[in-house]
Amino acid sequence: MPRCAGRYAEILDAFTRHIAEVGYDGTNFGTVAAEIGVSKGTIVHHFRTKERILAALHESYMERRIAELELILKRLNQPETQLAAILHAFVYYQVEDRTATVAFQREIARLADEPAMAKGRELRERYLARVRGVIQAGVDSQVFRPVDAGVDALLMFGSAQWAWTWFTPEGSKSVEEIGTALVDLALGGLLVDRSALPDLASAEGTAARSMREAVRDAVVPEDSAQAS
Repeated sequence: MPRCAGRYAEILDAFTRHIAEVGYDGTNFGTVAAEIGVSKGTIVHHFRTKERILAALHESYMERRIAELELILKRLNQPETQLAAILHAFVYYQVEDRTATVAFQREIARLADEPAMAKGRELRERYLARVRGVIQAGVDSQVFRPVDAGVDALLMFGSAQWAWTWFTPEGSKSVEEIGTALVDLALGGLLVDRSALPDLASAEGTAARSMREAVRDAVVPEDSAQAS
């Protein structure tokens, strides 16, 4: 997965690990600086404030997810297959890019009203708008039942946000099993004709395979903040 170069990346990666492990409030410049062998001044030079590092985490995370989503939508044509792939991805991120996923999810509430998080909020809304569009396309083509696409998108996205609190890669259920269960639950309630549901939900089905390939192949736009 692409990463930004140099000290910027090293600092962001270290902060991401700490936030995933102890949360934003438990993370500080001194501990991170000591871990990676830089001065606190170096961190300030690249990011200025701790809040700005969290904002960079949110932005880089959502940029990766959007790049993958766009590739999924480009490669799959039917709304039910697109949505199944998106749902599989929600769970797959718990093992692929797990540290950033946990850090992002445990601090997502900070996106709500902090001025520094404005770009992160915009990226999250862009992602949700694409998911809403997929659901609405399914409704319009009568593949999905007539539902409120906005509400359903939020319910699906919201359900995935808490996975970090109960899912562990070493647990009794694999990420593939959880992904299958989520697709079965969400699409099972949406599809007018459920005959394709087994393939859509399967970890070896078209949707899940395409999702994994998109995560592997997606090209993430270079973070402009690297130039700092």
